[in-house]
Amino acid sequence: MAGKGSEQEPQTYASTGVNYEAMDPFKRLAQLKARETSSNLRRFGMFEIEASRGESAYVWREGDSYRAFVIEGLGTKNLVADEMRKITGKTYYDQIAQDTVAMIVNDLIVVGADPQVVNAYFAVGDSDWFSDEERSKDLVEGWQRACNLAGAVWGGGETPTLKGIISPDTIDLSGSAIGLIEPKERLTLGEKIVPGDAILLIESSGIHANGLTLARTIAEKLPDGYATELSDGIMYGEALLTPTHIYRKLISYLFHEKIDIHYMVNITGHGWRKLMRAARDFAYVINRVPTPQPIFEFIQQQSGNDDSEMYGNFNMGAGFAIFLPQKDVDTAIEIVRDNHFMDTLNAGVVQEGPRQVIIQPKNLVFSGETLDVR
Repeated sequence: MAGKGSEQEPQTYASTGVNYEAMDPFKRLAQLKARETSSNLRRFGMFEIEASRGESAYVWREGDSYRAFVIEGLGTKNLVADEMRKITGKTYYDQIAQDTVAMIVNDLIVVGADPQVVNAYFAVGDSDWFSDEERSKDLVEGWQRACNLAGAVWGGGETPTLKGIISPDTIDLSGSAIGLIEPKERLTLGEKIVPGDAILLIESSGIHANGLTLARTIAEKLPDGYATELSDGIMYGEALLTPTHIYRKLISYLFHEKIDIHYMVNITGHGWRKLMRAARDFAYVINRVPTPQPIFEFIQQQSGNDDSEMYGNFNMGAGFAIFLPQKDVDTAIEIVRDNHFMDTLNAGVVQEGPRQVIIQPKNLVFSGETLDVR
């Protein structure tokens, strides 16, 4: 039987130890210091694209094309996999390998880059972690399969043993990727956004890899833990471990079909606030929202959080956003539906006004100050 989180104080994302208000100032400071190193590219005859500072991926000009680079991590989703193995006997590490690659690649493609090389970083607290052959095999095969889904070569990586830093019974999964933006017109850093642009939301597969700290806190207080059944009959832990969509093929196909993409957002940390990531003073007005998967309803019920907290931190059924002219909307939706079989929603429009996200069906407004990551 599930607990009654709503009868107690809400369990917010910040209360579980993930406080973006504390992290974002550090990120901005790091960006300022990083920007001061940009002149070092000139000795190679290359130049940074300054507008990419603060975006999900860093971009520089290299000859007649642009290159993009990103590093990302899984977070704590593997801890759910470890607990679910005790229940089902499956390792799930093939699935969370896809989650990790998706976190990397989905952040790379938002600037218009096509992934070329993905490298892995598998850090453990004890080298004996790799002696579990089934788990290690699932991780490696899942990573390979995810790289193929991303159309990228797995170039290599690093497997450090960090005794005293990482718990000996777990692993820190992360990695990096480099991609090519060619032709250069595919570069999408927000400068193309204009009032009247449509906002397309592409389905998520579920929670993806953000919000797992709160999700794990909830499991600790449930009588049946991760084995608790959701309204659709799926165990809570199984739902949490649904692999993250990799959107690379979808975006490549849209570019190939000459869809005029003005901007893209990977809806991860900061939830729907990410819709205003571009450094532009526009209002992003959402007039239609997708129906979130049962996992989100359950998390909201158990945590006692309101819609503002949920949409401000989770993807709520929308994993990726594309900004494009109204003339291309119907064609883009048809391409996504017929070639990638993903639900797509013409959800809103860009309007003149102060930088904010307005989610009309939920009576929510997120001001620009709530996404201060630049």
